[in-house]
Amino acid sequence: MATISRTLLLVGLALVVYIERRYVSEVITYWTGSSTIAAFVLLGCSLTVFLLALGSALRPQLKFVWHCFIRPLHASDQRTRLDNFYKGQADVYDATRSGLLRGRNTMLNLSVSHIRTMRAKNPKQKLIWVDIGGGTGHNIELMDRHFPVSSFDAIYLIDLCEPLLQVARERFAKRGWTNITVLCQDASEFALPEWTRCDPKGSVSFVTLSYSLSMIPNFYALLDRIDYVLSPENGLLSVVDFYTSGKQPSLHEKAIGGTSKECGWLSRWFWQIWFDFDHVSLSPHRRDYLEYKFGTVKTYNGRNRFVIPFIVRIPYYIWLGRSRSCDVSRFCHAFEVEGGNMLGNCSPASFTTIKDSETIPPLEIGEPVLKTQASHADALITVTPPLSSFHYHLGKPWRLPYYEQAVHQAFRTFIYSFTWEDPEVDMKHLNLGPEDSMLVITSAGDNALHYAIAAQPKRIHCVDMNPCQGHLLELKLAAVQALEYEDFFSMFGNGQHPKFRALLDSKIAPLLSSIAYQFWHINDDAFSKAFYLKGYSGWALRLARVIFSIAGVSKDVETLCNAASIAQQEQIWHEKLKPVLLNPVVIALLKSPIFCWNALGVPLNQRRMVLDEGSMYEFVRDTLNPLPSTYSFKDGAYFYPLTLLGHYTPSSCPEYLTRSGFEALKANNAEATEAFRLHTDSIYNVLRGLTSWSLTRAVIMDHLDWFSPESKDVDDEVDQFYRVLSPGGFVLWRSAARKPWYCDVFERKGFTVTALGVRKGPEAPIDRVNMYASFWRAVKTA
Repeated sequence: MATISRTLLLVGLALVVYIERRYVSEVITYWTGSSTIAAFVLLGCSLTVFLLALGSALRPQLKFVWHCFIRPLHASDQRTRLDNFYKGQADVYDATRSGLLRGRNTMLNLSVSHIRTMRAKNPKQKLIWVDIGGGTGHNIELMDRHFPVSSFDAIYLIDLCEPLLQVARERFAKRGWTNITVLCQDASEFALPEWTRCDPKGSVSFVTLSYSLSMIPNFYALLDRIDYVLSPENGLLSVVDFYTSGKQPSLHEKAIGGTSKECGWLSRWFWQIWFDFDHVSLSPHRRDYLEYKFGTVKTYNGRNRFVIPFIVRIPYYIWLGRSRSCDVSRFCHAFEVEGGNMLGNCSPASFTTIKDSETIPPLEIGEPVLKTQASHADALITVTPPLSSFHYHLGKPWRLPYYEQAVHQAFRTFIYSFTWEDPEVDMKHLNLGPEDSMLVITSAGDNALHYAIAAQPKRIHCVDMNPCQGHLLELKLAAVQALEYEDFFSMFGNGQHPKFRALLDSKIAPLLSSIAYQFWHINDDAFSKAFYLKGYSGWALRLARVIFSIAGVSKDVETLCNAASIAQQEQIWHEKLKPVLLNPVVIALLKSPIFCWNALGVPLNQRRMVLDEGSMYEFVRDTLNPLPSTYSFKDGAYFYPLTLLGHYTPSSCPEYLTRSGFEALKANNAEATEAFRLHTDSIYNVLRGLTSWSLTRAVIMDHLDWFSPESKDVDDEVDQFYRVLSPGGFVLWRSAARKPWYCDVFERKGFTVTALGVRKGPEAPIDRVNMYASFWRAVKTA
């Protein structure tokens, strides 16, 4: 503050001199008798004031440059080196590191939200925080913004550098905090005062390493020590630091490390050498051992665009973890048993009880012919890698883990930000109850949430190959549990929330999987404005707005969506909008296979099915023409108002966005959402993992339209449906064709197929969307 005041004073003086320069020049000329001398004096004074102001403003940065890059250290041991390095810059340390040490505030905010979630189960347990390598105490002061420092039973700041610790002591004394103890210790041998009276095992609730792990030589001993003292069930370790990393040796380690962990060879080479000059180690071993020793809860890999954006990009990561000895049985059961993922799951032995009737009797084959010597290694030593971040998750086991494959990488974002099938019509035919288990296409999750609200089935398997669709549904599930209705509707109803990033870190994150958190952290501008214009489907909505603007019917669109009667809707449609949407230019665009896929999510095979039964004009006409004369867009038929306005309204929105629907999902600690299991895989692979007769219902939307006629993949999938469905169970689907070719496949495999609705022209819709030409059910017969 003193530096800023001094700088402002000097700048003010320079401005006065500049404004009154003519008067000052005349005075100097009068006393010296020379205008030349007066000009030089005035210039010299101005330069002096400017340089003093510049030097005062840049003093912290100049001290930083001098001590970091120029001044020799002359020390061999770690403690002396740190003291010499920081002694001359301790007073400006915080001012010069704000841009360099990114992610500290996010790490603390995330940590607080996870601590609150963990303490909800055991609120009376002591809350002890150890900040290792905390230096000036900046992290502790920053923590007070998110969680009152006074709420901790005890805080210990541990560092080996006395000049930085002196700054911390003065900071804490000024704030009047009495529950903080500053200890000058070697981090690898840190010890708290109370440990002399009892065994410290599991006594610490929270440990942070903020840009310190890379500076501690004996990091193996440090992490082993933290593992010993961290509470197994309620302990949290949080790290933010620089790093470098090459290609991961296995898919499992890649999944734990998170998105964009790998650094290019040039980045690895340069930053390791650069930081090595300051005895900061960016070798991959530190983070590798961290991720091996502890169970990963959250991870985020970022790039600090420090000084020169897009050129200087220092890799840094934020990581939250738990002890590997915590109880993971609930998540193992959810993954292996409920999710049907017994192969390749890298989980420990099953926690489920095996009944005697389910055991296989030993095979009697008599005495062996060859006698074998007893082995000296009869004892089996089992050393397993850490499980996936799913297993150490704090929330409900919604999102089943997956290994990222090439097919997943093809999806950069979600295709559908909203679901394009009518769930009310589904419910008329599903006859759902609390004992049903169903499989559905994830899409945007709107219909799956509708089923949960309306019937609360026992299990809802949501399946989608696009990971981003799973991220979207997972965000909705977590937001239901974490937010109040107003914030929830602002996000998913209005499609925007000015404080989404703050909500993400402080409330939603503990309930998200690590991979979903990374996606929404990277895309934290998704709700800055017009969320429903994001994703591939958003391009179609944007184009519609352009077309309406060019045609001059934008106001008519709003009037249509707010029309007080069906008659008014019909009039606006026929007189204003129909000529615009059914004109040759728009129809020609809809014929384009590129536009159909990238904007509408319509694959080539489905497009071919439409054209085989008629023209694109007829299909669009039959879809749109009957809707304004049948359903009220203002009250309930929410699909087209969303596409026209870009947002929902309280009176026209999916059931999960109504207050009653939201409260039904949120009731009893979001009990209704416990039915969800989100799979990032193909339907065929998910079905293979499920046991026979384990499903009673399946809703697969238009999924089978994507296959080419007579595809063997359809035969294989229908075979699996027949195996997994219980007798009397059935599959519902929609198709762009009036009579899709795969109906014969279901009948051939033993299903009874019935058409529940078929479009017959432009007069009557089959549901509130009417985008599909037919609606079908296939019942498994005994």
